Amino acid sequence: MQHRTLGTQGLKVSAIGYGSMGTVVGYGASDDTESVAAIRQAHDLGVTFFDTAEMYGWGEGEKLLGRAVAPFRDEVVIATKFGFTPDFGTDSRPEHIREVVEASLRHLGSDSIDLLYQHRLDPNVPIEDVVGTMAEFVDAGKVKYLGLSEATPEAIRRAHAVHPISVLQTEYSIFAPDAEPLFRLLDELGIGFVAYSPLARGFLTGAAKPAREYDRGDFRTFMDWWNAENYDANASIVGQLAELAATKGVTVSQLALAWTLAQRDFIVPIPGSRNRDRVAQNVAAGDVVLTDEDLARIAAIVPDGGHGDRGTPSPWL
Repeated sequence: MQHRTLGTQGLKVSAIGYGSMGTVVGYGASDDTESVAAIRQAHDLGVTFFDTAEMYGWGEGEKLLGRAVAPFRDEVVIATKFGFTPDFGTDSRPEHIREVVEASLRHLGSDSIDLLYQHRLDPNVPIEDVVGTMAEFVDAGKVKYLGLSEATPEAIRRAHAVHPISVLQTEYSIFAPDAEPLFRLLDELGIGFVAYSPLARGFLTGAAKPAREYDRGDFRTFMDWWNAENYDANASIVGQLAELAATKGVTVSQLALAWTLAQRDFIVPIPGSRNRDRVAQNVAAGDVVLTDEDLARIAAIVPDGGHGDRGTPSPWL
């Protein structure tokens, strides 16, 4: 497994990480035993970067990840996030941050968090106050690195002026390329980029199906990419990408992850899966090399991302 550096503060992680949201929420029924096995499979194959959040099951996701990595905790980087409320509002008041971080430490069964993100900007709390509170945990040795998620350029600059920000996390994939205008700023400030949902919430795996066929409660039942107006067009795109992938002897998901890695050397995608075989497939994407011709072909197939909205408003647009 190749490794990449995120930011200029010394954070080094595997080039492909593991996003754990789906182990507890968002993608239908889950099985803790299978999820733990998938996480441990990822580690066995060289993944050192595991992502979770308070919001993922309101502590249950952190607990599951903590149990899964307990045998090798010192060998991996754990990232978690604060800032949402159960009704999907925002709360980054300093006193709330302190409560959530202490709870996250307990849930993870760890004495430190490697990377702490603000999950979403809070319009009611200045970013300076947020990062100042996060920095208290760095000073106390309970957090090692700081990050933001889905943040505006202005917020990134203001946050970085208070304490170095190592990572910006934002959705990014062939279907959702709208974070690209931020890359110049990240390069300027020396901030790494973590791409969540790099397989477009499963659409870029080749296993997508119409929204009506997913379990009730699955996020994809109400996402734009899957709705009746867009599904066929998006499926056609994936079919063309799959044809290109086949010429290289790889899967469409491996092609999509390799594309993400090829965009900048400070990008780390964090695909998630509860299936050990798919985890192995995702990890193997780190060895896929795309030529300039391959990248040009992908750009021709998908010039403007997937048909429909990605579901999360981009605050910088």
